[in-house]
Amino acid sequence: MIESLQSLIAQTGSRLKLQWLTPEPVTPRPLRDDHPGRARQSLIGSLNCIHPNRLQVIGHAEILYLNELGRTAYTETVKKLFTDRPTAVIFSDGIEPDPGLREAAVQSSTPLLGSALGDEELINHLRYFLTHALADRLTLHGVFIEVLGMGVLLVGDPAVGKSELALDLVARGHRLIADDAPRFARIAPETLEGTCPETLRDFLEVRGLGVLNIRAMFGEGAVVRSKTLNLIIDLQPLDHQQLQSIDRLSGSLSTCTILGVVIPRITMPVAPGRNLAILVEAAVRHQILRIRGYDAGVDFVDRQARAISLDRPDPPRSIR
Repeated sequence: MIESLQSLIAQTGSRLKLQWLTPEPVTPRPLRDDHPGRARQSLIGSLNCIHPNRLQVIGHAEILYLNELGRTAYTETVKKLFTDRPTAVIFSDGIEPDPGLREAAVQSSTPLLGSALGDEELINHLRYFLTHALADRLTLHGVFIEVLGMGVLLVGDPAVGKSELALDLVARGHRLIADDAPRFARIAPETLEGTCPETLRDFLEVRGLGVLNIRAMFGEGAVVRSKTLNLIIDLQPLDHQQLQSIDRLSGSLSTCTILGVVIPRITMPVAPGRNLAILVEAAVRHQILRIRGYDAGVDFVDRQARAISLDRPDPPRSIR
């Protein structure tokens, strides 16, 4: 888990050519700040003293800006930079900080780092890495599977048939992501990415058969490491009264909020004789059409309304 500057450098330092320009801190330096005024700071970006980043990057453009400031403005800007207590200040393009910056960093106990990479390349790589490493995470019970390019989470009570349905879908050419404990991370404001814990990867437990290795049985194309969560299908054994209460036009579509992201959810009745694999495929195709702006229920109602209007035309107006 990446939570400190030191662990970030340990994992990305060699690839991004990062090196310490000041002595490495003895105690872990957190990448996040719990202080209310700094909790919403951006993780990384070019030098910004108005909306400071946790990792402030200084490249050629920032050095040119600082050098063009007068003595007083330069001193105030540098003071503001370190007063905001960033996790670290990173100099890109092989830039060496001047003595004034080094002295201010030492006085504020702020680490300085250097990289031979350009500022844009460095920021892009670190932003992508940190977005995934520090994303809010949640483990859910269910089977996460890719169906027709959509990430579908199968949920329901134990022994309802989630794993058997997943096995049927894999046999039909779809791909398994995670069984039992898929882990979801919010990597964007409206995006959840689901992955599988390393120890469970490729495995699917089916009652009566035990643990199956899907990769070994069906090949490399039957599994995938991660996928965006697009739809939740809740498998429920419903009685006659519950079935009658389902809307005949819109079905059982609802929503579920996970880590602040709203995900479409469909309650799918489980009963003998129902081909759940085909129904899941149909539900996914139906959801794809909804995303594209088409709703069959609305289309059906409009068609019936047009048919009624044709069967019962308005009475002719009287001529006076």
